[in-house]
Amino acid sequence: MGKVYIVGAGPGDPELLTLKALKVLKKADVVLYDRLVNKDILDNVKSDCKLVYVGKADGKHILEQDKINSLLYKFANEYEVVVRLKGGDPFVFGRGGEEAIFLKENGIQYEVIPGITSAIAVPIYAGVPITQRGLASSFVVLTGHGSKGVLPNIDWDALKGIDTIIFLMGVSNRVKIAQNLIKVGKSPKTPVIFIEKGTTQYQREIEATLKDVADGLIDVSPPAIFLIGEVVKLREKVKWLDNIQEIVV
Repeated sequence: MGKVYIVGAGPGDPELLTLKALKVLKKADVVLYDRLVNKDILDNVKSDCKLVYVGKADGKHILEQDKINSLLYKFANEYEVVVRLKGGDPFVFGRGGEEAIFLKENGIQYEVIPGITSAIAVPIYAGVPITQRGLASSFVVLTGHGSKGVLPNIDWDALKGIDTIIFLMGVSNRVKIAQNLIKVGKSPKTPVIFIEKGTTQYQREIEATLKDVADGLIDVSPPAIFLIGEVVKLREKVKWLDNIQEIVV
């Protein structure tokens, strides 16, 4: 029986893949990968490595989670090195924990290799600090997408005192999210930013206010980070991506 590696591919930029993840990918006999994995990362595998897409198309899973689990079990019995490759970090809204539990319950050896989560890296690439002394001393990361596309069960009152609020998968419910935050006391003037396709060459930023979002005035497409907080105001002072020059070794 082989070993399964649950691996985070990072937020999009292939150079943000960790060295440990790269080492495992080069040894992989089979890779099961998700939609948000940059395809350039897959160029690192062996020529005879089997690539299996198990992501989403039009918001629907190509395979349900139980079928993905079954594939992991099957491949672990057929190959020596099996990689389950996920965008961002596998334990941040990536169902990596579910897969780890399944593997352990079925006696399959596994290892988890963390990845850089988009919740942190994408705002950084847009020039937005998550925290800032004197301005933001707390942050929270939430999913904006619950079962069947509805809003998840969120304690909105608990978010009133959080300085920086980051929603992953929150594009489709952005109007409801903004309306709920205003309802519990967040100022309608609170700055927000949407960052589409973060850390890639297609990155796009949209700045607005919470009221703009609540009024349905913001046009944005997934995948995108939805960040709410005063730290957005620092962007003009901090942003660096436009000025970066490629490092030549």
